[in-house]
Amino acid sequence: MSRAPDTWILTADCPSVLGTVDAVTRYLFEQGCYVTEHHSFDDRLSGRFFIRVEFRQPDGFDEQAFRDGLATRGEAFGMIFELTAPNYRPKVVIMVSKADHCLNDLLYRQRIGQLSMDVVAVVSNHPDLKPLADWHQIPYYHFPLDPNDKPSQERQVWQVVEDTGAELVILARYMQVLSPELCRKLDGKAINIHHSLLPGFKGAKPYHQAYNKGVKLVGATAHYINNDLDEGPI
Repeated sequence: MSRAPDTWILTADCPSVLGTVDAVTRYLFEQGCYVTEHHSFDDRLSGRFFIRVEFRQPDGFDEQAFRDGLATRGEAFGMIFELTAPNYRPKVVIMVSKADHCLNDLLYRQRIGQLSMDVVAVVSNHPDLKPLADWHQIPYYHFPLDPNDKPSQERQVWQVVEDTGAELVILARYMQVLSPELCRKLDGKAINIHHSLLPGFKGAKPYHQAYNKGVKLVGATAHYINNDLDEGPI
């Protein structure tokens, strides 16, 4: 689903308690904001409640006053929130190997405006997808991987992230397990696209795993990376 060009995004989480949705939506109403989309989820395992709201601001909207007021309102719930402006476009580096479908989809959605982001580089351990990046006029960095010297290749990857000022790294079928050192550097800013509905069927060949288990429904999961394979926050 594409985001409307004039909407703000509010994401928040807090301990699972009564009244969170009411507190957030009532505050938006009091500020004259019109909610265009709303999603919420209670994670029983972590005991936390998550909410995401897209809204249109009224004339004369004061972002800082809005933030201050919501911070005060959220104190009673132990709420943590982020507010994203309509014109925000994060700088993104996409990491790939040989499969092109994820990269092609991301670049297409960026080009038609469905994904509000600026892809500043494509990084790969293979040269195969350079023509696709070239067609979109995006710099392509090919860093071959020496199994005996993986840290050297990952230093090159990290240098691109730093040089481009990337705020987000997307692993779009990048078929390598990142080292703990690179995971630490990318903490909170790297997303992996795993082709199963996590937490089920982690690791290689998840569709094969699902088939062997007789699963009737399969899908994909986007999650932040950490040191544990396919274990990061969804």
